[in-house]
Amino acid sequence: MKTNNLKYILAAGIVCCGLASTFSSCGDVLDEQPRSQFDPTFFNTKAGIEGGLTSLYAHLRYIYGNGYYLNSLETGTDEYTYAQSADGNFKDADLSGVGSMTPNNSIAGGCWGTAFANINTCSGIIENGAAAGIDDALLAEAYFFRAFDYFILVQTYGGVPLDLGAGELKFNTSTVRTSVRNTVPEVYAAIFADLEKAVNDLPENPRLTGTATKNLARLYLSKAYLTYAWWLENPNNIPTYPECTRNSGEAQSYFQKAYDTAKQAISNPGPYALQPTFYDVNVATNDRNSEIMLYADHDEDEKFGNGGSGYGWGSGGSPENFAYWMETWNYTEMTAKAASGAVINPIQREAVQALGRPWTRMAPVADAFIEGGVWEDAVKAIDSRYDATFTLRYHTNWQKAGNPEPYIFGANGMQVGPNEVYFSWVPESEDANINYTGADGKLGFGEMAGRPDFVVAVNHISRKKYPINWKIGIYRTDNNGGLGSKVNGGSPRPWNVAKFSEFYLIAAEAAVKLGKNSEAKELVNVLRARAGKQTFSQNDNVAVSVDKSAEMVAATPETITIDFILDERSREFWGEGYRWFDLVRTQKWAERASTYRIAGSGYTDKDLETFKRDIPAGYYLRPIPQGQLDGMEMETAEKQAYQNPAYRN
Repeated sequence: MKTNNLKYILAAGIVCCGLASTFSSCGDVLDEQPRSQFDPTFFNTKAGIEGGLTSLYAHLRYIYGNGYYLNSLETGTDEYTYAQSADGNFKDADLSGVGSMTPNNSIAGGCWGTAFANINTCSGIIENGAAAGIDDALLAEAYFFRAFDYFILVQTYGGVPLDLGAGELKFNTSTVRTSVRNTVPEVYAAIFADLEKAVNDLPENPRLTGTATKNLARLYLSKAYLTYAWWLENPNNIPTYPECTRNSGEAQSYFQKAYDTAKQAISNPGPYALQPTFYDVNVATNDRNSEIMLYADHDEDEKFGNGGSGYGWGSGGSPENFAYWMETWNYTEMTAKAASGAVINPIQREAVQALGRPWTRMAPVADAFIEGGVWEDAVKAIDSRYDATFTLRYHTNWQKAGNPEPYIFGANGMQVGPNEVYFSWVPESEDANINYTGADGKLGFGEMAGRPDFVVAVNHISRKKYPINWKIGIYRTDNNGGLGSKVNGGSPRPWNVAKFSEFYLIAAEAAVKLGKNSEAKELVNVLRARAGKQTFSQNDNVAVSVDKSAEMVAATPETITIDFILDERSREFWGEGYRWFDLVRTQKWAERASTYRIAGSGYTDKDLETFKRDIPAGYYLRPIPQGQLDGMEMETAEKQAYQNPAYRN
């Protein structure tokens, strides 16, 4: 499906995915009442302002959990490429010659319209809140979200407008068909001012479950300082737009601010804390845990939990959380001969975190899983994040569909029973022990002596079959022992937007830039030591007691580099939408992602092919959406000048 861009017009009234609310006691969740939009008079009352505040959280659903937005941040990086069933949205993002990056595609649209509508709502709250009796702590939430959205925009597009029609950072209530882009330093100045105020005025503890706090504001302030410092330094001479001067001599002061702010947050965590294991961070039964600082919330409530759209057959659009579909291959095409002689699907579509609805749109690059990659065999052996990131073993579930077959025949003619492993991804080092010729030829599986499960080594990852991103998978509590009646819908899980763990990597990255190697090593080792601990293996579905923290710390290089920080960020946040921002910030995108390897688009394709990407410096900014340009009443030359240079006709 090729998505069409809306015609975004800056601040055309107050159109937003708004929700009125009734505020509840501390610890409760937001009580949402769907509304299609606000009009200006809505902000003249306390109830209206409170409704606007609730909408700031609801707008996250229109960005996070959207599969096309996730595609724009992952495909084309050193984590993901397009998969066998990819349409133009994913091929365009890959930059490998099968599509193109233009102002008309979904990569350009991204968050543009949603962010600007929300920014205008924030300004309306800020301007009218005090008169409506809203205290500074509540108004600080609007300051936070205005900076939050501008930070996404400036990283994505470069300089963007601060004036939506009524003046810079002013609430606009009428359609405006002209626009002027501010420079990157001007946008960051606004971001810093809003976040610094948010840090000052927000409470230490959330007023409701999941609402903004001082430390959440510190997270984005430290990340904004860090990103701006890189932009000032500009080590690889990446162009910016609108053109402006940048003083590289100021970069160190912003790296220092990033380091200090992140360290302050670590020392004063408030209600946040690292989970004891990486599995605990991401397992669905522990959603909304103390490590998660902000999330785009969903739950199983049909009316409210998915923005009013329900959880039936998924629409593939916001506000659904459907991003997990994209990173899921069609495992349901496996077949096996059962005890009765019938041919059945041993692993059927199920609403569980390890499986879910397959779309086969995004495939991980094989390079990440083989020698020299972030998940090379030496890492797999001691780092629990590998097990707690990917579905590597596929357990049978035919009995949940009501099929009474007692067993099926797996590899080597051996029997495989209900909820036992039928197929596994194994390390590259095991490849020499696999016989690919006598096994299931249809899917290109192999056999290993004495094992009932079919196997494929990770150095044969293809566009057709690959490890699923377990972290973002679906989970429901109403499957009632079956496969789940709503397996094709969006996930009712919250999408994790911000994690306390990122403070350690922000501070470590800044420390590297400041020449503080010992501090950087100490910071990364906090997360690496945690990654060595494992109390549950999600792939084996069994409790374990593993502590390889000492090995993880011993394996940390003596000198911490930016490339090592990027490796650690990949292991912590794989497939969650961080990667493009990380590579663009550090100006490492072309260096780390310009070539990649993967096998072909057929099930039996197993030999890796090398693909090259064209990543020109101008592509470090995304194109301004064509719908925005079409909606403006400006001369053709003015529209051309508004567009980022790499995408002009």
